[in-house]
Amino acid sequence: MAQPPFQAGQPIVSLRDVGKTFPNGVAALRDVTFSVREHEFVSLLGPSGCGKSTALRIIAGLLEPSAGEVIWRDGARAENLPMPRGEIGFVFQEPTLMPWASVAGNVYLPMKLAGIGRAEAAPRIRDALARVGLEAFEQAYPRELSGGMKMRVSIARALVTQPKLLLMDEPFAALDEITRFKLNNDLLTVWAAMRQTAIFVTHSVFESVYLSGRIIVMTQRPGRVHSEIAVDAPYPRTEAFRTSSEYAALCRKVSEALVDAMAQDDSANESKREPAA
Repeated sequence: MAQPPFQAGQPIVSLRDVGKTFPNGVAALRDVTFSVREHEFVSLLGPSGCGKSTALRIIAGLLEPSAGEVIWRDGARAENLPMPRGEIGFVFQEPTLMPWASVAGNVYLPMKLAGIGRAEAAPRIRDALARVGLEAFEQAYPRELSGGMKMRVSIARALVTQPKLLLMDEPFAALDEITRFKLNNDLLTVWAAMRQTAIFVTHSVFESVYLSGRIIVMTQRPGRVHSEIAVDAPYPRTEAFRTSSEYAALCRKVSEALVDAMAQDDSANESKREPAA
């Protein structure tokens, strides 16, 4: 069996005192510090507008931090250069599919941008679609798919390059509860099979507890790390976990941390708020 490219227990990516202020003066993040280790499933949890998505985009290299640094580790080497784009898969909140392209054509896009021919890419496209249960819809078009199926295509597109790091920005927020539960289960199956590192942004306590091995709770804007909570329940997780007393207790613990984070933010930043123009 091939050895993993990172030493056991070593972070794959670390944020150190990262801040982000946009040109309009809005401070999205302040002094954000956390690490994510190889093969972990970590959720960033916080209220809407707390900078979770901004942190994810900084990790992806889509935004530059205003302060601090992002450290990547490859074996014994650590540096603040971005991870190569081909090593990162990103699933946005909306599926962002090309309406004129088939399901297979949408999944092929990142490989096409990498200069890989369609014939060479075909087996990986089929494999990615099979992993999300869409092998029978290769020639369908986005207009023919449900919302949940469109999101599956978006996940397959992120998986097709076989990235080391999978970043997901509230991908199931707009879906109904039944579809969301099913996609949570399917996502964990894919993550376990491909042994990727996953960072998942959500504002749902229940979703974060069900999916994660660790939850990073963030304050309101400017987002800071309030606490990190381990979810010690073993994988694979099933409906038995979702209805267990252990799950309910963990959800209460995380909910209390989130309420405390928001309360601390309000009191800590009251004196720092600028007066309205």
